[in-house]
Amino acid sequence: MPKQGRGSKVLIFWRAVVAGLAILVFPAIALSATGDAPSIGDLLKSGWQIAGYSQAFDNRSTFILFRHPDQSYLVQCRVGYDVTRNPSVYSICYELH
Repeated sequence: MPKQGRGSKVLIFWRAVVAGLAILVFPAIALSATGDAPSIGDLLKSGWQIAGYSQAFDNRSTFILFRHPDQSYLVQCRVGYDVTRNPSVYSICYELH
């Protein structure tokens, strides 16, 4: 198996970032896994801000961390694209206390 260089790792990272940010652009597509979890669109509308993001270990999803100036906890969302799901774009959000 050929060794991956730094350039290919950077490309993989940015593809994951773009996939995660696409969910922010199309919040109606991003559905939470449970009915009571907030969607990314709801978080942004209610004043939550992106505090950071990171690629997940599977190279198909991204973690986005949200903070709110008036809250003492964070919200983490795992967003991704999975061709075996319908819809293919998904997000799973939960509070971190």
